[in-house]
Amino acid sequence: MKREFPKARRRRRGLRLTRRGRLLLFAGLIGLIGAVTAVVLTLLPQPKKKPAAPQARPKTLLIPEGWRSSQVYAAVDKVLGVRAGTTRRTATAAGARLRLPADARGNPEGYLFPATYPVGPTSTPGSLLSFMVNTAGHRFGTSSLTDEAQRHGMTLYQTVIIASIVQAEADTDEDMARVARVVHNRLARNMPLQMDSTLNYALNRSTLDTTRQDTGLRSPYNTYAQRGLPPTPIGNPGEAAMKAAVGPAEGDWLYFVTVRPGDTRFTADYEEHNRNVAEFNRTRSSAAATSG
Repeated sequence: MKREFPKARRRRRGLRLTRRGRLLLFAGLIGLIGAVTAVVLTLLPQPKKKPAAPQARPKTLLIPEGWRSSQVYAAVDKVLGVRAGTTRRTATAAGARLRLPADARGNPEGYLFPATYPVGPTSTPGSLLSFMVNTAGHRFGTSSLTDEAQRHGMTLYQTVIIASIVQAEADTDEDMARVARVVHNRLARNMPLQMDSTLNYALNRSTLDTTRQDTGLRSPYNTYAQRGLPPTPIGNPGEAAMKAAVGPAEGDWLYFVTVRPGDTRFTADYEEHNRNVAEFNRTRSSAAATSG
């Protein structure tokens, strides 16, 4: 009888991953976990971002043409947030390190150059004043201006005084050149300048009305009573006024009056000037009656 042997059981071989396959599977699982985590984080409430603090805009200080030193001092006090009078005391303190000409005798009037100046966290009254004076020295101290001043028989400082009067008396470049000519003509004839602007400076005011009592004021700035130039500038002139002072228009004018805005009349005839003044007075009276 034939003996049967039991059939050998065939082993079922399971799926075996190669090393590369295992790495791919692992990378896939990591990617899946990352994707799920990203979805979960997206669904979770996100913390609110704080808005970026706005950057502070840099400060600037504008000094208009013709401002007096007193106005400049007050503006510096305000922009720096210091006590009123601080800048004035800084400017007048003994040993103030301002590069002023010797003729100025430490008085910066006329040399606080009109411009827009940057104001930073380290700015001080002294630093801003120095900036203005140095700018004036740069703009006014050119050889051409010095030569022109000497051609008129003037020092540079005297020319700045004339420019300050021109700045106060005229509004346009054309009128500035004419006012400068009136000043030069009167000085050449040894006539008092009779400028309301210098009298207003002495009285620390700005007005179009000058009374007979005003003209009797005892002051070196009263050019109705005093001949020649006042002792200092009466404000801080710009470049246009300075150019007019050294380059006045050609003319024989000795008088002028602004009858109305934009209508300044120049003449060498005193009677004509009186008629222009009378018209000015009528215009002023009419305007006052209308506004009243």
